[in-house]
This record gives sequence, structure tokens and C-alpha cells, in this order.
Amino acid sequence: MQIPLESAETLAAIVDEGSMDAAARRLRVTPSAVSQRVKTLEETLGRVLLVRAKPARATSAGAVVVRLARQMALVQHEATVELGAEEADVRVSVAIAVNADSLATWFLRPLARVAEVHPVVFDLQRDDQDHTATLLESGVVLAAVTSAANAVSGCRVDPLGALRYLPVATPAFASRWGLGDAGGLGTAPVVQYDRRDDLQNRWLRAVRVDPGAVPAHYVPSSGEFATAIRLGLGWGMLPESQALPAIRSGELEKLDGPPVDVPLYWQQWNLRSTTLDIVAAEVAAEAGRALRRL
Repeated sequence: MQIPLESAETLAAIVDEGSMDAAARRLRVTPSAVSQRVKTLEETLGRVLLVRAKPARATSAGAVVVRLARQMALVQHEATVELGAEEADVRVSVAIAVNADSLATWFLRPLARVAEVHPVVFDLQRDDQDHTATLLESGVVLAAVTSAANAVSGCRVDPLGALRYLPVATPAFASRWGLGDAGGLGTAPVVQYDRRDDLQNRWLRAVRVDPGAVPAHYVPSSGEFATAIRLGLGWGMLPESQALPAIRSGELEKLDGPPVDVPLYWQQWNLRSTTLDIVAAEVAAEAGRALRRL
């Protein structure tokens, strides 16, 4: 059974854009043509491929087709460039999932080096490092920075290093709440990234404080998360590269207790792709400078 590439690309466009109408605008066809392509492909495969909701999303079977579309687009681009059948300035899009703190600290530098000399643009999907691997499984991205050491099916995995976090607060906040003892930590407000963020809870458990009893602010942006701590809204865990300059200047102080190291891995689809391999090599090189060894 053959899956028409045009139909697979149409399904991927719907998933990317969130609706058939938006996909039609991107593909420069009518919405009815988009709908017909998906319907025909579903009939051919005998599977429902698309959850027709807002936003539209792929089913588990649809994710396989979306993954195929992205793989074929990358391989086809590299082949046509190599054959001289495509202009050198036509750029292929590479979708990568990355955690917010890596994005805010070290991850953009290797991508900038790649984009400077290779015809590529990046579509970055931000998610918690514990969840980025699911974007690989669903076919949304080609590669991911993840905390998952076990390879997603059809992917390869390479260790990057550990991103170290330090518990910090402003000196005034630490003094006000008595953060030198467990009693203060049990009542002082903490800044959490979102409700899936477990870093602060891990540290609290390490110093024998029940996280469930601690009041929390939720600030779902890496930059504003750090700002909230600097403004004295609460204490929190900051990447070492963000925390150390502020500690040295006296703006923040490190709380008593161990750092938290988060192991990070690079996972990418296991296909022959010069583009992906170049990106992976630059990411690994930068991680060697920015992260601690596992």
C-alpha cells in the first residue's frame, strides 16, 4: 500500500496549522480539496487519521503519516539540493522540541551557527523536558532535547549532559521568610513554571519539606520566571548560568541545600539526513560547553 506524499503533507499541514482552512491557505488550495485529500487517505488506509476538533490533531495512526511526511520532506529537500535541482537558498524547516530553560540559556547558539551556513529554518516547540519526547512520538518534531534516556521507537538517543539548577531567592525575601530552616521553607511562597514543573518540589523533598503544603506562584515563561524571583515574588530553582551572576552581584542568594541536576538527551529520528546530523553535532558541541557531564 502506497501513501501519496501530497496527502501526507496535507495532513501534516493541518496538524501544524490547527485547521483545514488554515492548511488550505498555506497549501494554496481550497478547503474542500484539503478535506477530500484527508478523506481519501483515510479510506485508503482504513483508519481515522485526524481528530476534527479545534485545534485539529492527528490520531495515533495519523501521527505515523505525519512523521512520514516530515521525513520525506527532509530527505527530498536534501536530494534535490544535492542534484542541483533546487535553489541553494530554498530552506528546509526542521522542527525541534526543547525545554524552556535550555531555550533560554544555551540552545539557540548552535542553531544560529547551523543557520548561518546551511539552508535551514527552525520550528521550535517548547515543552517541559519530561514531555518533549511525546512530540517525537506524535510526529510533530524531527528531534528533541529531552530527559528521556530511552529512545522513542524509530529514534536514536545521545546524552548531552546535565543542566544544573540552584535554589535562590533575594536576600530580603530569604530574611523575611526565614529560609535558613525547614519551617521557613514550609511557608514561604515558591515560584513554579507550571503545574507540571517538579524541580522545586524535588528540591523541597530533598530537604525534607512537604511540597504539598507550600504556597506557589505559577509563571509559565522562563524569562519572567527568573524576573519573578529577582523581584522577590518567591524563591525558585534557576539554571546555574542564570543564577551565578546574580549571586555574585548580591542580587540573589543561594539557599542551603543541594543543587538539582537534570540529565538531558538528544533524540532524533533514525533516518539518514545530513541536515539532522549537522544540527545534532552542533547541539552536542554546545552542550559539552554549557552542561555538566552526566
